[in-house]
Amino acid sequence: MGRTGVLLLNLGGPEKLEDVRPFLYNLFSDPEIIRLPFPWLQKPLAWLISTLRSKKSEENYLEIGGGSPLLQITEAQAQALQSKLSGQGSDIQVYVGMRYWHPFTEEAIARIKEDGIEKLVILPLYPQFSISTSGSSFRVLEEMWKTDPQLQKIEYTLIPSWYNHPDYLSAMADLIKQELQQFEQPEKVYIFFSAHGVPKTYVTEAGDPYQVEIEECTQLIMKTLNTGNPYILAYQSKVGPVEWLKPYTEDALEELGAKNIKDLLVVPISFVSEHIETLQEIDLEYREVAEEVGISNFKRVPALNTHPMFIDALTNLTTSALEETPLRFDQVTHPKKNMKMYPQEKWEWGLTTVAEVWNGRLAMVGFLALLIELISGHGPLHLVGLL
Repeated sequence: MGRTGVLLLNLGGPEKLEDVRPFLYNLFSDPEIIRLPFPWLQKPLAWLISTLRSKKSEENYLEIGGGSPLLQITEAQAQALQSKLSGQGSDIQVYVGMRYWHPFTEEAIARIKEDGIEKLVILPLYPQFSISTSGSSFRVLEEMWKTDPQLQKIEYTLIPSWYNHPDYLSAMADLIKQELQQFEQPEKVYIFFSAHGVPKTYVTEAGDPYQVEIEECTQLIMKTLNTGNPYILAYQSKVGPVEWLKPYTEDALEELGAKNIKDLLVVPISFVSEHIETLQEIDLEYREVAEEVGISNFKRVPALNTHPMFIDALTNLTTSALEETPLRFDQVTHPKKNMKMYPQEKWEWGLTTVAEVWNGRLAMVGFLALLIELISGHGPLHLVGLL
């Protein structure tokens, strides 16, 4: 079969306070996060935002110890996956590639080429697909494959999403059961699934399957859990004047408080590692909101990290991908509209009527969101779970 590798994709995060500003610059340089009518504005605007935003972001990271634990956890996941594969007799090397901080995806690809990998599984650590997460990483890799003859010799396959994998669902259910046992009346605890949000137009106009996959995932977890607890799904991190996926987490918490709910268990459904959005936003900001509305017993399910069942899921995803027909970049399509998941056509700037509508709409949304972010201390960082 030749030398085989697995590339785990994740977002990345600043490991120390000095990393925050350059990390933000890398984030906002990505047109999947903020799209502008003139591409030459991307980097100057990213520099401006990262300069103005770094102090507030540094304060948030100080609240969780001064840096993100994301890389450390992702590397532990990679090591656990490699050990599991080795235990099954598979000589497969696991690599970690981050989108916005070291080790960058480009660094991981350089190692893959140096090691002479001939077959590669590309596995995003995002259970559900979004054009702002897996889609952004896939586009970077696709461009690399197009321009690098050495990469073109590597047989690769993509795993776009895996929110419905049985081992993943079992791991989530196991973590929820463990936390439910910490309550006096586990059967009455309200389960609160919180996912990072995206603008509604990502789903309705850009064809992002994220909402469908999140909703299906929630239902599958509850079916696997099989406890009968009441539950709700809400979306974190809404920013700007445009409509995002609803209900918003803050609003849902207030509604539950008004219903006199006291016992609440939050499940971070779209995250597999602890990071700023679980440790700071949920544990600190949303806990404060819950307490203000009378939810007195607020607990959170930990992220999967290196849960054995989760490592089983990654292992089985890898081995299955190697046995099945390879999935290429141009084959990642919307299940209903047969539209590319990272749709250049719909998001392309140009002189067509459709493009002009997108240009005006997205430029206005982008700049309004940025202004609000700079004033309020909340912004597009939330879109990908970083603030």
